[in-house]
Amino acid sequence: MASRARTTGGRTPGGPGRRRPEEAAMTTLQTGTKLTYEEYLETPETMVRCEVVDGEVIVAGPSLYHQTISGNINEPVRAFVRRNRLGRVFYAPVDVIVRRDPLRVRQPDLLFVSNERASILGERIEGGPDLVVEIIPTSNTRAEIESRLADYASLNVRECWLVYPQLHAVEVLRLEGGEWHRAYIRGAGESVESAVLPGLELQITEIFEDA
Repeated sequence: MASRARTTGGRTPGGPGRRRPEEAAMTTLQTGTKLTYEEYLETPETMVRCEVVDGEVIVAGPSLYHQTISGNINEPVRAFVRRNRLGRVFYAPVDVIVRRDPLRVRQPDLLFVSNERASILGERIEGGPDLVVEIIPTSNTRAEIESRLADYASLNVRECWLVYPQLHAVEVLRLEGGEWHRAYIRGAGESVESAVLPGLELQITEIFEDA
C-alpha cells in the first residue's frame, strides 16, 4: 500500500469522439476519473500503481523506503514458495478485482496464491489470494486500512500482514468466520511466521534492512 494522490474529474464514454484505450488510460491514471469495469478492461497494461475504489482511480506513489521493504519481503517469500512448489507469488502492481460494479480494484504490495486457488489467476486476479501483504504509510487513515481489510475479507483472503515502517513492526491478521482477528504483532528482535505458509519465517530485522 503506497501513499496515494486523489484527484477528481470525469469523462463520458462512448460516442464518435471516444479516445483510444491507451489515451483513456493515461488520462484516467493522471486525473483519477471514474472508471467502469468495461473501461478498465480496455486499459492497457501499465507499471503505474493505481487502485480503483467505487470507480474512482487512485494513483499510488511508493517511496524508495517502501520499495526496499517490499523487496525484502518478496525475495524470501518467493524463494520459499518456489522451493516447495506451493503456488505463485506476485508483487505490485498487480490487480485484484474485488467487485465489478461499482468497480473496486486493489493492489496489495505482495500476494500469494496457492495451487488450490490457481483458478483465480487470469489476465488479472479475480478472487481471493491466500495471503496479502500491505506496507502501511503514515498517510493512511485507519478508515482506509479498514476499508481495504473489508475488501480482502469479502474475497476470503486467509491471512494479511500489515507492515508498519515507522514502527519497524508487522501485524498478522487471520480470517476466522468472515472477520479479521489479530494473530500477533512482532517488532525488533522477533520474527514473522505464516499459517498459510507453514515453515516460512522472516526476521523483523531482515524485513526492514536497508530501509
